[in-house]
Amino acid sequence: MDSRPSDEMLLAAVTERDMGAFRTLYERHSGWLAIRLTRRCNDRDLVADAVQDTFVAVWQKPQGFRGDGDIAAWLWGIAIRRLVSRLRARGRAVAVFEDAGAVPAAEDQVLLSVEYGDIGQAMARLSPEMRAVIQAVVLDGLSAREAALLLHVPVSSVKTRLYRAKARLRAALAEGPS
Repeated sequence: MDSRPSDEMLLAAVTERDMGAFRTLYERHSGWLAIRLTRRCNDRDLVADAVQDTFVAVWQKPQGFRGDGDIAAWLWGIAIRRLVSRLRARGRAVAVFEDAGAVPAAEDQVLLSVEYGDIGQAMARLSPEMRAVIQAVVLDGLSAREAALLLHVPVSSVKTRLYRAKARLRAALAEGPS
């Protein structure tokens, strides 16, 4: 049995201004948030600032978590929006989801198939540009405008790629695993 406090217990303690609980929550989540944000933005300082902003927001308003999901997912939502805000303030995007000519790492392909099952396998067949839009809009919950800023493409390109990617995913899921 795990004797570590749950995220819910830690967040409740943060609401009571418990700095130890806040530190534990930070230590538990800051690393993976930074890694995941780094996969969306190649500026490590910007990523570090976004992670910092995320936990400042948690400290300032821990009651922002409504309890209708996982705390890690809530933190990710805050973090990706903080990154987009920093990109917007900077006035130019430095985001890179994947190099269009690069082959996805084997670990990434395995994680996609494990994490998302048949959808992950179908996503692996998409172009890097379409996969990036699906990640930003569908998985990360960004608006088309936010995704356009993050990906440094016009909003119309995000919408077109999203439409095409969804159609290809539907077709791939209908035909089954390859």
